[in-house]
Amino acid sequence: MKLSVKEITLFGMLGAVMYCSKVLMEFLPNVHLLGSLTVAYTIAFRKKALYPIYVYVFLNGLFTGFSMWWIPYLYIWTVLWAVVMLLPKKTNRFVYMLVCSAHGFLFGTLYAPAQAIMYGLNFQGMIAWIIAGLPYDCIHGISNFFTGLIIVPVASLLKRADRIISN
Repeated sequence: MKLSVKEITLFGMLGAVMYCSKVLMEFLPNVHLLGSLTVAYTIAFRKKALYPIYVYVFLNGLFTGFSMWWIPYLYIWTVLWAVVMLLPKKTNRFVYMLVCSAHGFLFGTLYAPAQAIMYGLNFQGMIAWIIAGLPYDCIHGISNFFTGLIIVPVASLLKRADRIISN
């Protein structure tokens, strides 16, 4: 996947948009645009959506610290990207909202294996960790559903802008 200068610039900016959106919404716990932007970028750029996603992951570590909490970020957004990649290109907006929501509901469960390995939890400890986080995952899943309303408009805007810039 060779990138043009335009794509390098665009993907860097889109990753920065992800990071800035997270910082601006930190006053609302587990409410953010990250899942919606991940889905929108994947719809618009397919495989190349991994570039802005990992720019975001890198910026997150750079500004908040590359510590233990950050390690699951190396795979957790890729799971959402992969699920969207498996969907047909012409998918109903409601399906995208549900996928985004499911990622929020499952965030703690996706995070748990890395936590278990890093902190030496056994299976029961990992399950307890997941259960303790369920209230936060519920907020995350519900908010991801509603922020998912922006997925299709953002993806359409990105596709249109990319066509205009490419011509």
